[in-house]
Formats: sequence, C-alpha cells, structure tokens
Amino acid sequence: MEKRKFNIKSNKVTAKNTYCLELTALEPGYKFSGEFVDIELEGFYLRRPISVCDAWEGGITLLYKVVGDGTRALSRMPSGSVLDVLTGLGNGFDAAACRKSALLVGGGLGAAPLYRFCKELCSKGREVTVILGFNSADEIVLEKEFRALTDKVSVSTADGSAGVKGFVTDAVRLLAPQYDYYYTCGPLVMMKALHTMLEGSGEYSLEERMGCGAGFCYGCSCQTLTGTKRICKDGPVFKKEELLW
Repeated sequence: MEKRKFNIKSNKVTAKNTYCLELTALEPGYKFSGEFVDIELEGFYLRRPISVCDAWEGGITLLYKVVGDGTRALSRMPSGSVLDVLTGLGNGFDAAACRKSALLVGGGLGAAPLYRFCKELCSKGREVTVILGFNSADEIVLEKEFRALTDKVSVSTADGSAGVKGFVTDAVRLLAPQYDYYYTCGPLVMMKALHTMLEGSGEYSLEERMGCGAGFCYGCSCQTLTGTKRICKDGPVFKKEELLW
C-alpha cells in the first residue's frame, strides 16, 4: 500500500449515474489486474474504494456509480483537481490459472476490474469469452472496449432493452460458453448463482463496503474454508474453492 497524489485528467459521464475517472501521476503504483484504490474526499471520514478498470504509463482509469454523498461529491470534481489516493490495494486475478480459454462474467460495474484483466489474458494468447449483465441499456459500460479485444462478447439486460433479456446468469445458461477457467465480479447474489451453475474452477472478485480498506478494521470480512478473511486485504479476489456461501 502506498499513498500518492493523482491529478484528475477527466471525470465524465459514461452511462446512467456512472462516471469514467481518469487519473494521472508520475508513478501510478498499479501492479496487478484486479487491484483497487482508496480515494480520500474532503469532508468525508471514510475513503471510497474503487476497482481499477485500466492502467497505462502515467495513469489509471476508474469507473464509479453515484450512489451517495461521497460519490456525488467526486462526480463534481473538475479536471485538474488533486486526489489523495491509496494504491496497490488487494490481490488480483491469476492469469496463469487459465491454460487456454477463459470466461469473464461481469455484473454492472463488476465489468470494470475485468477489463484490464481481459487485456492481460489476450496479450498472453488466451481465448476470452466475455458475458456482461446490466439492468438496462442505459447502464451498459465497456461493451465497445471489450469487443475491441475479443469477438466473443455478449450482453444481457434485465429489462430486455439490449442483448439477451434476463440476468447475466440467464445469458451464461443460454450461451453455454466453453472455458477451462472463469473469473467474475459483480453483485453477491449473481456470484452466488454462478458458484452453483458454473463447472470447474474460477476466481471471484468480491464487492463489499469497506471501512479502512487496508485490513485493520475487519469490517469487510467473509467466511472461507480456512477461516475469516478480509476482502480488502486478503482479497478482493478469492478462488472458488475457498469461499463459503
């Protein structure tokens, strides 16, 4: 974990109530696909944890949804603003676990941490199938970006306004994708369903409210086969075999 200053390059609406935040720094401090950062906001006691969507030399991209006063305040910050950010948080996905073909399943903004990882898998020559689920067409994010990486991308919407009508689990069941390892991030209810329906091994990036974001408060704990684990410190990525639902 390192504390860094980032400059806001851009902070723009990308979907319904959803913003794309580009941050620049001399040393972004990003190492592994699946990590997250913790942002300090003036006037708020707790930092805001956000998964890293993408990274490049000199910066990172974050996607976040306005759900409360903190993220609303963040959405109003203009280009040029400076943010105090904790970087290098959490453990990322294991690309080596996939031998040939991977399945990525993202629900809502759970698509964000999978994007940089998809780039990593494709660069290693893996075949990647991506299935994304949203409530409606106006909430869809990253579809074009994923399609630029792989021709195996499917989208579902709960209201049927785009792609397969139904939940992302319905799309997975309908498409019956081939894979030797899978990775997922999204709402807990979605991942619980995938845990039951998907065969083989995989990894889950858990979404949870966090207090400190660094493992001190145990406010984001989950139960595993080897005892209580902290999602922020021991995760957010856990192997399928570890989790107790």
